[in-house]
Amino acid sequence: MKIKIFYWIPTAIVALMMIYSAYAYLTQPALKGAFHHLGYPDYFRVELALAKLIGAILLLVPVISRVKEWTYAGFAITFISAFIAHSASGDPLNYRLMPLIFLALLIVSYITYHKKQTAGI
Repeated sequence: MKIKIFYWIPTAIVALMMIYSAYAYLTQPALKGAFHHLGYPDYFRVELALAKLIGAILLLVPVISRVKEWTYAGFAITFISAFIAHSASGDPLNYRLMPLIFLALLIVSYITYHKKQTAGI
């Protein structure tokens, strides 16, 4: 039971943040400017929003292990890339730390996902 709790809490936090992030990317004009500040084209904002939404769903629903692995890999790449982009753009420390915090939550989710699978839960 502990494994399930330690799996679902960080997984839900990451998934909810990715759903909110996708929504914000598509609806908040300020984020359009933020993507331009980072040097990204506008279509990337839309692509990333859709990828985050799909990834959040795949984190939450039961899918085959290979799909779940790719979902974790995609989010890890996203968080590392966000950290690099914010650092290279000279953004404030909190902009750089947030992707690392979510990467840490993702790692906890990933580890407990495998423990849950091994335990057959």
